[in-house]
Amino acid sequence: MQGHEQWIYHAKIDGSGRLVIPAEARERHHINEGDTVVVIDDAQGLRVKSFDQALAEAQAYFATLAPPERILSDEINADRRSEAERD
Repeated sequence: MQGHEQWIYHAKIDGSGRLVIPAEARERHHINEGDTVVVIDDAQGLRVKSFDQALAEAQAYFATLAPPERILSDEINADRRSEAERD
């Protein structure tokens, strides 16, 4: 992983199935008590991301599906108005 730092932590699962994320990692990723995190379970294993990080990645992905000058929400709203006028 050129250009990417990596930290490895050891953590235990408690009797309720909870995983404690080390404070240093929580601070680095701005995860606070009560925040929602996203757990991804795939062929690579389990990965934990902050909600903001997962949201930013999803937004970046969907931004690649249409050119920047095309505003999909305007198209959806126009379709809805057109359907409402037909009803």
